[in-house]
Amino acid sequence: MAEAATAPSKSDLDLKSLAAEVVARATQSGATDAEAMISEGDEFSVSVRMGEVETLQESGSRGLGLRVFVGQRSASASTSDLTPEGITQLVSGAMALAKVTEEDPFAGLPDTADFGQFQGDLPLYFEDVYSLPPVERIDRARRAEAAALAFDPRITNSQGGHFDAATGRRILANSRGFLGEYRTSYCGISSAPLAMDADGAMQRDFWSTSARRIADLESPESIGEEAARRALRRLGARRVPTQRVPIVFCPETARSLIGHLFEAASGDSIWRSASFLAGQLGETIAASGLTIIDDHTMILPNGVAGFGTSPFDGEGLPSRRNTIVEGGILQTYLLNTYTARKLKMKSTGNATRGLGGNPGIGGGNVYVLPGQATPEQILADIPAGLYVTSLMGFGANLVTGDYSRGASGLWIENGQLTHAVEEVTIAGNLAEMLKNITAIGSDLIFRSSVTAPTMRVDGMTVAGA
Repeated sequence: MAEAATAPSKSDLDLKSLAAEVVARATQSGATDAEAMISEGDEFSVSVRMGEVETLQESGSRGLGLRVFVGQRSASASTSDLTPEGITQLVSGAMALAKVTEEDPFAGLPDTADFGQFQGDLPLYFEDVYSLPPVERIDRARRAEAAALAFDPRITNSQGGHFDAATGRRILANSRGFLGEYRTSYCGISSAPLAMDADGAMQRDFWSTSARRIADLESPESIGEEAARRALRRLGARRVPTQRVPIVFCPETARSLIGHLFEAASGDSIWRSASFLAGQLGETIAASGLTIIDDHTMILPNGVAGFGTSPFDGEGLPSRRNTIVEGGILQTYLLNTYTARKLKMKSTGNATRGLGGNPGIGGGNVYVLPGQATPEQILADIPAGLYVTSLMGFGANLVTGDYSRGASGLWIENGQLTHAVEEVTIAGNLAEMLKNITAIGSDLIFRSSVTAPTMRVDGMTVAGA
């Protein structure tokens, strides 16, 4: 019997003590404040194409980032060398940089009273992502691809079946008494088949499942079959005439709309006046049926933490639940400490942190509250329109709200999905699109950290033939 895989071994180095020691070394060297982040993790990935292993990768990483403050000057540095010599060089390098940077009156750690961690159980880490022997991991990737290839004779080729597993650990310490850590796990299966019609035209699509533990993954066969269905429905795709019609975003594309709104509500965009949402706090910015939540503490119905869940943010503030939009009204901007000070507000616990640089802004589990209508009921009311299943490009201008993206999907006629559509562009303005959301589906499923159900937007233009 094959042995189960084990997590790559780590050294006996006490990383929490090391993080605290690095902070102490920085303050002893003249920093008025300091913050250290240690990140370590491992990844496994296998790709199988046409039944044969194409790539097999296993890697581990560990690094240390240090941010120091000398008065109102700040700098950061990072290293993967955790030897005493490497630490000495890291501290001296960060201090040297801080002394030559410009002063910034908004720079600095959060106030001491604001630090903390979510008080409750957050099931983020499961060792069972390493419970499968490597041969079984490869087998799951192979089974996902095989199920797609066997689904229909028109599935003639494949870009592969994949299995991934990863674990991570983060430790944050600062000179104001905060010291916290958490571990995460991830695993996933995907399949990307190619379908060919009678004329030799080919179409590709994919499907995947991901979870924090092996037990929550969908079967490889179901993933392969769904990927095949999605590839087949793209056969015979054609352009449609340019026209103004309702657009229905499937859940996988609707989440991109929420991503654009999140970015527009980010404190970085707001204080720079680089967002169409600047000055809109407390105003109606969307249809009354739209409510968007940013929850960093979410536990899913299966008892596992969401993909965007964590006990504290990138600055050591306790995780929380923010309501971004409620009933169409913008309730909050998304802020870290720096942008909050710029805007004379308080952080919303949205700081993100890499090993280098200053904290950014990111979401937890960002999702749209579902409506009552099924996707079929949403489609039934549309005489002609486009059901968008894929988007290309980044065509959203957050300053003006102008929106234009390449799209493909299925044409809606008399409430039914008819033929596939490709090589079209959908265009509108985000400010208008949010207010023209006329239906929100009941099909909310948490497959990632940003999630939305089916959504209908009226008044957009499909630019085609």
